[in-house]
Amino acid sequence: MSNPASHKNPLADLKPVGEEPYLLTPGPLTTSARTKQAMLRDWGSWDDDFKGVTAEVRRRLVDMCDGGDAYDCVPMQGSGTFSVEAALASFIPRDAKVLVLMNGAYGQRSLKTLDYLGREVVALDKGDYLPPMPSEVAEILDGDVSISHVVIVHCETSSGILNPLKGIADAVIDRGRKLIVDSMSAFGAVPLSVKDIPFEAMVSSANKCIEGVPGFGFIIAKKTALEAAKGNSHSLSLDVHDQWAVMNKTGQWRFTPPTHTVVAFLEALIQHEEEGGVAGRFARYDGNRQILISGMREMGFETLLEDRWISPIITTFFCPADPNFEFLRFYEEIKDRGFVIYPGKLTVVDSFRVGCIGNLDADVMRGVLAAMKGACDAMGVTSCAPPVEALEQRELQNQCAA
Repeated sequence: MSNPASHKNPLADLKPVGEEPYLLTPGPLTTSARTKQAMLRDWGSWDDDFKGVTAEVRRRLVDMCDGGDAYDCVPMQGSGTFSVEAALASFIPRDAKVLVLMNGAYGQRSLKTLDYLGREVVALDKGDYLPPMPSEVAEILDGDVSISHVVIVHCETSSGILNPLKGIADAVIDRGRKLIVDSMSAFGAVPLSVKDIPFEAMVSSANKCIEGVPGFGFIIAKKTALEAAKGNSHSLSLDVHDQWAVMNKTGQWRFTPPTHTVVAFLEALIQHEEEGGVAGRFARYDGNRQILISGMREMGFETLLEDRWISPIITTFFCPADPNFEFLRFYEEIKDRGFVIYPGKLTVVDSFRVGCIGNLDADVMRGVLAAMKGACDAMGVTSCAPPVEALEQRELQNQCAA
């Protein structure tokens, strides 16, 4: 047997709270001191105090999308993907046919989930560079009247594309079909009102633009859709209808909730309101994005996307062609300077991603720019320009779309 005393404690050398690196990622993300502080108390999951927290979280989330009396919110334990699968399984009947709109890893994940669930699927795959367009969706739906549901990712964070949700929603709703939105990385910062986009269901997560911590996701859905979802799910733990029915009857989660995460999320929602709600959060993130992209381009980096498609959530950059550039060392050099970024999630070219969400401001964004310049200098990178073939691939994709 190994000697436990010889094992290194991975927590031993961590920097103290308040000195940890900023997370420039699409979530988990950097949270405020108030949000962290909210997790320092233990809660009984069946206690009336905690039931009150759950009820307030649900109310605030419905209000955030103008849901009124027609919509309700159902929190679900687990990562955001758990809630996406729960929604797809619960709101799409087993004999339905689904159109999945894809332009990155998370649209592909929905397709894979539906394959696991045994649903009949049609896919529109636009690759890494471009969004699905409303006219394309309309053409597919007009050509196949058996399609009953459309699934779209609001912000595809593998590339950073903010998809044209309003136009797509109009194409779907005008044709009497039902829309399911994965707004995991956009809800709370990008406007999404049921007055404009009357989705059947929308899925998001605690640890994204509302700036909570990981542990649960949530589904906001029409009450009529929640009622109709009974019996659709393949899973007891992921049954949205059952979770909703029990919560409305008892105020409790069916199974042990992540109590500390839920309470921290309520504190994050209060701070979200104090910042000016969705509009205030969007303004800060958009400012972060502008500082980031301007500074990166000054250094010679190129964005994967054209400006019109870049979200205020996360931006993907091509890796430099310079032979001295190594992403893993680049990552560590930046981390040593106090910032954590994300590797790319593309299939065609080497890239990396820098998030603009979380408890970050203009000073933080200027700090990460300085860290990136320092990292390139330390590596001996003299040019941050991407490979010519990467730019050619981007141009080819854009020409095909035109």
